[in-house]
Amino acid sequence: MSNSSSMTEFLLLAFADTRELQLLHFWLFLGIYLAALLGNGLIITAIAWDHHLHTPMYFFLLNLSLLDLGCISTTMPKAMANSLWDTRAISYGGCAAQVFLFLFLISSEYFLLTVMAYDRYVAICKPLHYGTLLGSKACVHMAAAAWGSGFLYALLHTANTFSPPFCQGNAVDQFFCELPQILKLFCSESYLREVVLLILSSFLAFGCFVFIVLSYVQIFRAVLKIPSEQGWHKVFSTCLPHLAVVSLFVSTGIFAYVKPPSISSPSLDLVLAVLYSVVPPAVNPLIYSMRNKEIIEALWKVFEYAQLQINKVPIIPLGLPLYLRKSQD
Repeated sequence: MSNSSSMTEFLLLAFADTRELQLLHFWLFLGIYLAALLGNGLIITAIAWDHHLHTPMYFFLLNLSLLDLGCISTTMPKAMANSLWDTRAISYGGCAAQVFLFLFLISSEYFLLTVMAYDRYVAICKPLHYGTLLGSKACVHMAAAAWGSGFLYALLHTANTFSPPFCQGNAVDQFFCELPQILKLFCSESYLREVVLLILSSFLAFGCFVFIVLSYVQIFRAVLKIPSEQGWHKVFSTCLPHLAVVSLFVSTGIFAYVKPPSISSPSLDLVLAVLYSVVPPAVNPLIYSMRNKEIIEALWKVFEYAQLQINKVPIIPLGLPLYLRKSQD
């Protein structure tokens, strides 16, 4: 397969050669995927249900959960299907769609994490101006800017990736269509063009990371001035989870995309891909809800309401005539 016009499919990385290990990978990925769906779904339900959580911080957290759901749903189902059906193939259009959706969602998530750092900075360092700087319209505009920036970023990369020819075959050494692995299939002149775009993107990512670090420097300086231990605990319980998510996400993602080819290996690439594409969507619900009493209380309210609704449903035998049911009522 010499170029993109004659290419109809790509071959993804096979986790194992034996059928038993393939099924093991399927069940492992299925468990992680279901945990991510359940955790993020519960957070979305709690925030949407409880009006006490209709604040900027939880509004951004709801957007983060939506992005996590989309991100893991872009890569995991196809990887599980390949392991289950013992195949490696993904169509050319499916690979392009996977690259676009993954870049769109993961870059939007990174921009949203930057916005969340600004939200924590204003809440702690400028609490009197919080309602003014982070009103409902401002929050919607910032979330829309994160989603829109991710969309444009993904569109630019996808168009630049799948327009030039491929000269190095169609085998992608990853369990999904990851951009660095697709670059290895480029011809030399096309590869240099995409590398320049990746370098420019790295500067943008580094700028966001600097903004996040500076925001937390100001936050920690303000925390040191709080005399109450309860105030310290509240600040750290909301800030440290976000900082942990950013650290894992940024360190593994940037290293996966800009690491030198001399240290690249299939096992290292696989571990990095799992760390920045699979682990955060599955772990984020635990990080944000494990010590968050407001989310836990909101979930209990949802469960109690659901139980009440279930108890109100009358149990009527299916064979009972309709007029007897009405008479019983």
